Amino acid sequence: MLKTHYPEVLAPVGDFERLETALTFGADAVYLGSTEYGMRSASANFDIESLKKAVKMAHEKDVRVYLTCNTLPRNDEIDRMEDFLREAAATGIDAFIVTDLGVLSLVKKAAPDVEIHISTQNGVVNWLAATELYKMGAKRVVLARELSLDEIRVIRQKTPPELEIEVFVHGAMCMSFSGRCVLSNYMADRDANRGQCAQPCRWKYTLMEEKRPGQYFPVFEEDEGTYILNAKDLCMIEYIDKLVEAGVTSLKIEGRAKSSYYVGVVTNAYRCAVDSYLRTPDSWQLDPWLLDEVRKVSHRDYSTGFYFGRPEQGQRYEGAGYIRNCDIVALVDRVEDGRIYCTQKNKFLDGDTLELLCPGEKPVSFVISGMTDGEGNPIADTRHPAMAFSFPASLLDVAPVPGSIIRKNV
Repeated sequence: MLKTHYPEVLAPVGDFERLETALTFGADAVYLGSTEYGMRSASANFDIESLKKAVKMAHEKDVRVYLTCNTLPRNDEIDRMEDFLREAAATGIDAFIVTDLGVLSLVKKAAPDVEIHISTQNGVVNWLAATELYKMGAKRVVLARELSLDEIRVIRQKTPPELEIEVFVHGAMCMSFSGRCVLSNYMADRDANRGQCAQPCRWKYTLMEEKRPGQYFPVFEEDEGTYILNAKDLCMIEYIDKLVEAGVTSLKIEGRAKSSYYVGVVTNAYRCAVDSYLRTPDSWQLDPWLLDEVRKVSHRDYSTGFYFGRPEQGQRYEGAGYIRNCDIVALVDRVEDGRIYCTQKNKFLDGDTLELLCPGEKPVSFVISGMTDGEGNPIADTRHPAMAFSFPASLLDVAPVPGSIIRKNV
């Protein structure tokens, strides 16, 4: 049986590239979707055969796999769901993430040996609901994102100790309660509760309020309108100790539709933060470079969500775009005969200052030189998409493992 690590670092996976990245950079568990019944229908997902391969890859590294079945299925979908659950269970997954109580009952019938995790879409905000779900067969509840640390602490104290508690600690936040939004249905005819959200909360709006004197949105200051619904991103990496002290057992990173670079950098940051916390839990403080790391992925302004009470500045009004100050430029394939062999991800030039990020390590800056292409010919840049190239290992004081990331400030 696979070992469960606490606090668990739980990484998002949308395809095999992101799965390999999560495994390389230290995830204890991953969550992913199949081609049906998941809340990210637009992202690349796993059919039954690829799911079987994914589970095998993860289990070989002692990493658990949780399958999202957290949409709200209609009658015709329920009719065929039991067969799907049996097929998915046969791949060896470790848990189903569910919202609907009917689906919960089907999992108990079709896959009695697979753990049941209750999705954040269920909106669990009190200890009694969590306890009743435990009595119904849940091994874990993913709490609503609108809870404070104090509220989580009470839930932990008043629920069975065998019940695991998972919370989101990083990534995009929904402006609606625990993802229960109908704005996308109304404005784009895409059901957010069935994995089809069009994210209208990220759109720009113009608003005029004429019946409340003195209360105005500054819509006249920008030609492009005001982003009144646009939530900041969540980031709790500075507060691992407080999350654990409140009773959280799993730290969930949002982002199944995000890039493998995002998965690698953020998973690595939380892995290093958790490991450092476990070494010195009584005197832990976050290493500053780890906070820098989560700023080196595309993100909106960060906030701590509801963890410390009602957020005063939870919305980002300046625009819907992302902050991006780093680009991945290559992945390390191998080190051989004194050279580091890589695959290009974005163009860069000989003489550029780059950073190497190895799993579990602080990034290392170096100036690239002496590059050759896949045939050993000297090159001045990496202009061809996905081209093979190499450079002297002597440029670095470390030997990177396969999958290590090379990036450049932009």
